[in-house]
Amino acid sequence: MTATECNGGNEGGGSCGGDRAAGVRHTWDDGLIARRAHRRAAGRAAGRPARAMDQEAAEEAAPDIPGAAAGYFPEEETGRRSFGGPPYAVYQAGVRSFATGTLRPRLEALRQLVGLSRSRLEGRALAGAARVLDEADARGRHPYGHTVVAVAGATGSGKSTLFNALAGAPLSETGIRRPTTATPLACAWTDHADGLLDRLGIPAVDRRNPGYPYDPALRGLVLLDLPDHDSAAPGHRERVDRLLGLVDAVVWVVDPEKYADAVLHERYLRPLAGYAEVTFVVLNQVDRLPGEAADQVLDDLRRLLDEDGLALGEHGEPGAAVLALSALTGEGVGELRETLARLTAECGAAERRLSADVDGTMTRLRPQYVADSGPVGLTERARAEFEDRLAEAAGAGAAGKAAERAWLRDAEWACGTPWGRLRARKGRASGGSRGGSRGSRAHGAGKWTEIPGARARTSAVEAVTARPAVEEAVRALGDEATAGLPGPWAQAVREAAGWGGRGLAEAVDEAVAAETAHRRPVRPVWWSMVAAAQVTVLLVQVMGVLWLLGAMAGVFGGPGWWMPALLVMGGAAVGPTLAWGSRAAARGPARRHGRSVEGRLREAAAECGRRRVLEPVETELARYGEVRAQYVVAAGGA
Repeated sequence: MTATECNGGNEGGGSCGGDRAAGVRHTWDDGLIARRAHRRAAGRAAGRPARAMDQEAAEEAAPDIPGAAAGYFPEEETGRRSFGGPPYAVYQAGVRSFATGTLRPRLEALRQLVGLSRSRLEGRALAGAARVLDEADARGRHPYGHTVVAVAGATGSGKSTLFNALAGAPLSETGIRRPTTATPLACAWTDHADGLLDRLGIPAVDRRNPGYPYDPALRGLVLLDLPDHDSAAPGHRERVDRLLGLVDAVVWVVDPEKYADAVLHERYLRPLAGYAEVTFVVLNQVDRLPGEAADQVLDDLRRLLDEDGLALGEHGEPGAAVLALSALTGEGVGELRETLARLTAECGAAERRLSADVDGTMTRLRPQYVADSGPVGLTERARAEFEDRLAEAAGAGAAGKAAERAWLRDAEWACGTPWGRLRARKGRASGGSRGGSRGSRAHGAGKWTEIPGARARTSAVEAVTARPAVEEAVRALGDEATAGLPGPWAQAVREAAGWGGRGLAEAVDEAVAAETAHRRPVRPVWWSMVAAAQVTVLLVQVMGVLWLLGAMAGVFGGPGWWMPALLVMGGAAVGPTLAWGSRAAARGPARRHGRSVEGRLREAAAECGRRRVLEPVETELARYGEVRAQYVVAAGGA
C-alpha cells in the first residue's frame, strides 16, 4: 500500500500503522498531503462544506497539468473523492469485464470440457487447462480496466531506466552493478490496484506512484519492473517466470549487444508466439548506434522475431509492436508511452492475454480431442453388420430354414395319407435309437440344422461354439466405432464394447432359448380340413374294398364288381394327389414361417447386442460428441 493510499484510507477510517511501523519513506510526497490536511482541518473549524474543500484540493493538484480545471478529478459512483492520490485514483473498478466479448463462453466451454474429460484423460493432460481456468478466475476477481504490464529484459539492457522514464520519476534503482533489480517493483496509475498487486505478490514496500504531474492517459496502468531474466542471483529467474505468467502484457527490453541472445529467444520470445498482441519488443540504447546502424539492428531484430513465430503488428495488423528508443535520452519513449496508453484505454489486454492462454491450451489438447483420420461414429451399416454377425452366431438363418423344413414335415404329416403316416410312424419307431438324438445335434459349427428349441437343450455345446463368432462381432464393432477417434476416446469406446461383450454369447443363448420355448407354430385350419378329407377318402376305400369282397363272394347283388373297384381305385388316386397338393400349398406358408422364426431369433440376438454393447458404445460416442462440441467452442470455433 502506498502513502497516497494510506492517506485515503485514513480518510475513510483505515489505518497505515504497518507502514509507519516499518518506517517506509516515500520520496514522491511533495507536501501536498500535509497542505490538504491543514486546509481540511481549517475548513472544518470554519464550518465550510467538505465538497468545497475537495474542489480547492483538486484545483491545487492540477495547476501544472495542461487542460486541468475545476472538476478534473473524477468521482466514484458513491460521490466520495479520494485525496492524496493521482487524478485517476478513483478509477471505477469493474468498468470492463471479460463478460463482454467471446472469452466467457470459451472459458465456460473449457470448464465443461475439463469436467467431461476427467474420467477419460490423465490428470497431466488437463493440468494446463485447469491452471488457465484458475488464472482466469483469479484475474476475473479484479477489474479488467486495470492493465498490468511488465518490463522485462536481460542484465544491462536498461529496463529499469526505461521503467523510470515511463513513470516520470527515479523509482527503480539503476547503476553499473549487476544485477541492479533484485525484487519486482510496481508503479500504479491508480490506487485501486492493491488486489492485483497482492495477487502478483508485490509487497507494499515495493509499490510506488508515478512522478508528478500525472499522465491521465495512463489511468489504470500498473507497471512492473522485473528482475533480470538472465541474472546469476538465485531466485531471480523463478520470480520473472512466475510474474510473466500473471501479467497482462510484457515489454521486452533488448539492447544492441544482446538482442540476438539465444536464451532470450528460445526460453521467452519463442514461447510467446501466441501472445503477440500483448507483447512489445523494445530495442533500447539506440543512441549508442551510429548512422543507420539502428535501422539495421531493428530490421535484424524483426527477422529474428519472425523466425520465432512472433507475429509483428505492421501495417495496422494485430501483432507484437517493435520499437526503437533510448531510455537515457528519451528518444522514442513518448511513442512507447502512447502505445501503452492506447493499450490501457482499450481495457482489453487481460482478455487478450487470457484468450491467448486458452488458445495455447487448446492447441496442446487438440490431439486428445481431434483426429484427422476420417469420420467419427457408428454408421448404420456398422450397426447392421454387428446385428447380422450376432444373428449368424445365434444360428438364426439356419433355425429359420430348420423351421421351414419342420413346417413342411408337419404339413406332410397332417395332410398326408393315413397309410403314409403309418409308414412314417413305423420308420420313426425303428430309427429312434439311431436318430433320436438328431435334434440335440441340431447346432453344428454354430448353426441350426434342426427344429428350434434344440439350442436350449444343448446350451453347453452351443455356448462354446458360438463364442468365437460373438467375440469377433464385438471386435469388429469396436474397430468400426473407434475409427477416427483420438486415442483416449478410442480406448474408452473399446473398453465399453469389451465390457458389454463379456457374457454376450450366454445372453444370446438364453434369449434365443426363451424365444423358441414360448412360441409354437399355429396349426392352419386347412390342415384339419385336408386331414378330414384324407380320412373320408380312407373310409371310402375301406367301404369299396368291403363291397368288392362281398360282391365277389356273392353276398351283395347289384351292378357287379366294377363299382367298388372304382371306389377303391379312386380313393387310391385321390389320397396321394391330395397329399401332393397340400405339400405344394404348404411351401409358401412354410417359407413365411421360417422367415418369421429367423426374424424373431435375429431380433432376440440383436436386442442383446444393442443392450449390452451398442448402447454403451453409443453412450461413449455421445460423450465424445459433447466433448468435441465444447472443444470447438473453447478453441474459438476452429
